[in-house]
Amino acid sequence: MNYTYIVECADGSLYCGWTKDLKKRIADHNAAKGAKYTKARLPVKLVYYECAETKEEAMSREWHIKQLSRAEKLELVGKGKKDRKA
Repeated sequence: MNYTYIVECADGSLYCGWTKDLKKRIADHNAAKGAKYTKARLPVKLVYYECAETKEEAMSREWHIKQLSRAEKLELVGKGKKDRKA
């Protein structure tokens, strides 16, 4: 399974990414082994994720989420977990 996720950083900003191992990726972010963006904004907490069948679907969804405004991302986060099927 592949995941597209959003974390909330300590400064209140949102970061979107994709991974094959969600639990490990969040732990990596909080150990400052994640993205450069999150390293300076620790700790992060998982606020949203979607499941995808393929890496390509997860990456595509990440790109689409990154195109959203902050308000749209917050609305998405408010909806909680969402499973996406191909």
